[in-house]
Amino acid sequence: MTSPLLATPSGKPRARALGIPFEGRPGPFNAITDVAGVEVGYTTLIRGDGGPLVVGSGPVRTGVTAIIPRGKAGASLPVWTGQFSLNGNGELTGSWWIDEVGHSDGPITITNTHSCGVARDATIEWMNRNVQAYGDGPDWGLPVAGETYDGWLNDINGFHVRKEHVFEAIDSAASGPVEEGSVGGGTGMVLYGHKGGSGTSSREVVHEGETYAVGAFVQANFGLRSQLLIAGIPMAEHLPGPEPYGEDTGSIIGVVATDAPLISHQLKRLARRVSLGVGRGGSISGHGSGDIFLAFTTAGSDALGKDTPYLELAIIPDHRLDPFFEAVIQAVDEAIMNVLAVSEEMVGIDGNTAPALDRDKVTTVMKQFGRYREPPGL
Repeated sequence: MTSPLLATPSGKPRARALGIPFEGRPGPFNAITDVAGVEVGYTTLIRGDGGPLVVGSGPVRTGVTAIIPRGKAGASLPVWTGQFSLNGNGELTGSWWIDEVGHSDGPITITNTHSCGVARDATIEWMNRNVQAYGDGPDWGLPVAGETYDGWLNDINGFHVRKEHVFEAIDSAASGPVEEGSVGGGTGMVLYGHKGGSGTSSREVVHEGETYAVGAFVQANFGLRSQLLIAGIPMAEHLPGPEPYGEDTGSIIGVVATDAPLISHQLKRLARRVSLGVGRGGSISGHGSGDIFLAFTTAGSDALGKDTPYLELAIIPDHRLDPFFEAVIQAVDEAIMNVLAVSEEMVGIDGNTAPALDRDKVTTVMKQFGRYREPPGL
């Protein structure tokens, strides 16, 4: 059986299998689910060939991703949360309340831009059906839903995402290895002129003898082919090809999870460091890009859920957070590279095409520049 560090559950080679060198120590799944309790689920909608766009009929290339911080069994439990916008041409619902009180509750969903409201509303309905109480009052909540634009490949104004697709993504969420690429909300995305989508990675951080997990999940739909860096190497001349967009008009939603004892302002600091992980691949976070990031911890959420005069918490001091910052940057960078490594070519509306990364060429170039790292076990 191939290690989950090197391949997705369906057997697609991840970035490490191409010999891309990464720093830090990943968790056993190299995924956001290395944070105990976190579950990820998808609904993927692909219908029609790459023919002419018929609004309402297709072609359809979209879906929904659900990330549940405490799993379905603990969906009603709030978690300490922080969020950060690197460039705000996008949406993350519930973000004002996160800034106000420093926590969020319920599943986090990610989909296409024009279905973000459906995902948000369906999450409330799922919570109403499946938990006895949620949010900051009886049957009141502001769930987190994010989006990136898939209209280059998908009939985005056909509004093909329905509430039952959101329910399916949440209900299917599980721990363990996570599928990547053209799945869930990432189905119709484009990344650095190549096929984009969903990706994940993780790192382990040792603090005072305790090992904590830091996991990242991205829905990656940003950047120009001319900007792409892999292992620090500018790849434009090595990977020539079409540029779907003339400017950086894409987006990325980044979600960071940890089990380290942190509170909201510290998690906002982690969310900011997603920007540095994104930048390692060459992105400039262009004017038209929605680059919005969230970080949460599963630690301390039991205290948040109690009606008590005082919360008793032990947290890691701010001046000891550097290893966690580094872990975020490393995990985000690898998650984005996993998207590129895993995703296959996709043809969408009007024959628009997002080509796959030339994996063999990437390996050849890294060997040429002395950046290739032999994957363990190969």
